[in-house]
Amino acid sequence: MTAEAEVLKAPLVVEFPFTRSLGPVQSAFLTGLREQVVLGVRTGDGRVLVPPVEYDPVTAEEIRDLVEVAPTGTVTTWAWNHAPRRGQPLGTPFAWVLVRLDGADTALLHALDAPGPDAVHTGMRVRVRWAPERSGAITDIACFEPYDSHDSAEGSQPSAHDGQFEDMVTGIVAPARLDYTYSPGRAATAYINALADRRIVGERCPSCRKVYVPPRGACPTCGVATSEQVEVGPGGTVTTYCIVNIKARNLDIEVPYVYGHIALDGADLALHGRIGGIPYDQVRMGLRVEPVWTEGGRYPDHYRPAGEPDADYEMYKELL
Repeated sequence: MTAEAEVLKAPLVVEFPFTRSLGPVQSAFLTGLREQVVLGVRTGDGRVLVPPVEYDPVTAEEIRDLVEVAPTGTVTTWAWNHAPRRGQPLGTPFAWVLVRLDGADTALLHALDAPGPDAVHTGMRVRVRWAPERSGAITDIACFEPYDSHDSAEGSQPSAHDGQFEDMVTGIVAPARLDYTYSPGRAATAYINALADRRIVGERCPSCRKVYVPPRGACPTCGVATSEQVEVGPGGTVTTYCIVNIKARNLDIEVPYVYGHIALDGADLALHGRIGGIPYDQVRMGLRVEPVWTEGGRYPDHYRPAGEPDADYEMYKELL
């Protein structure tokens, strides 16, 4: 790769649904939000925690004494969010606020709908704005909004609550998503570009002279930068392998199949790949293989027997 070659980058999304069950305290809290009731929990020394937890963060004692607090409160601190992101409570600029609800001793993190940062200050009074449709989630509180009523509940005492509602929420599914731009770096960019030409390249360490594939830009043994490109393979040797018997989702390969570590000729590090073109029970350590490329493929689809004699164990034992 020349010095002028552009380093690759691409958007990447990691996303999955996180499913969890709820204990009695969280179940009551989220069900309460669905019913427009905010619950906290009282500790042994009289503190009221909102959101509630099942164990005292100070003493670690189990706590189950549920109480209802007011839907109004006071901002204890805040930060302005000038560019809301996907999935955040509001689509227009808003303030992240910690709100100590009336009757609580701790603060709840949520969004405050305000026209601008000049309209927000520590100590301001706010109240819950409930979502029009509620399902038993923290998003049942759509946000907080400024509250100027003289009928203040500040200083009010929480009232006992049994935490019982009809159709209790017992579990939630929380979508987890991370959007970011990934760049493989200079060394891996050269590796990927070479694959487009059906070549496999690594980099040689200037100190120990080992060739690493895929290249990392630095020698993991010596810790020095690498830049000398070395083309390896295309053939290689199976150093170890496993037989896969469980079909992976979204992978159109029938089980059983074999995945192995393959030491390409000229490389000092084995890479992994699928081994095909041979019954799974005939794959073995030392088997000589070659890559199989598919039309338009960005990397070898799999490796197949090369028709060569098996490699002697002494030739690859250091690459296990």
